[in-house]
Amino acid sequence: MANTNPQFVLASASPRRLDLLASIGITPDCVDPADIDETPSRAELPARYAERMALEKCRAVTARHPDALVLAADTVVAAGRRILGKPGNDDEARAFLALLSGRRHRVMTAIALAIPGRDHPSTRLVTSSVRLMRLSHHDIDAYIATHEWQGKAGGYAIQGQAARFVAWMDGSYTAIVGLPVHEVAMLLKGAGYKGSGYKGAGYQFGSGE
Repeated sequence: MANTNPQFVLASASPRRLDLLASIGITPDCVDPADIDETPSRAELPARYAERMALEKCRAVTARHPDALVLAADTVVAAGRRILGKPGNDDEARAFLALLSGRRHRVMTAIALAIPGRDHPSTRLVTSSVRLMRLSHHDIDAYIATHEWQGKAGGYAIQGQAARFVAWMDGSYTAIVGLPVHEVAMLLKGAGYKGSGYKGAGYQFGSGE
């Protein structure tokens, strides 16, 4: 790397992602949201969309911090081939929950890490599966009233009150919340990240390994 001890920039304003990083002892030096157009391309598949968004966010922020480690992420809820983004209002959130009621869906989180001195970001895609219980109109209306759905892909937050709706899940819980911490830790370790003194689960960020 051009800089042996670069700053670590999180290309997201999500408090959930900050909390997940903090849970493994990592505090970014800077938080700089990408603020890009997140409109899916026509007929774009969910996995491709998540990967494209993570890369575009990463590159947008790397242009502002060329000598830093830049981490970007994007989380997508997919009902079949349909991408369920962040609902814009109560009615859209209600429609998303009605669609997901009683069925299995996928949650995909893509991450991209730009490393100084490397031409292309390192990427990972983590796909998990979730099945919600069959939701009544009362269940949906009561959840909409909590406003937890705001800013959440698919219209729900698994770490919040919607946890009671989750009948089954398979995969990475942290990826469903918004950031797969194991994959992030491995990418940072591979990049020689030394910004945290956290030692555990083989990551040893402060060891210089």
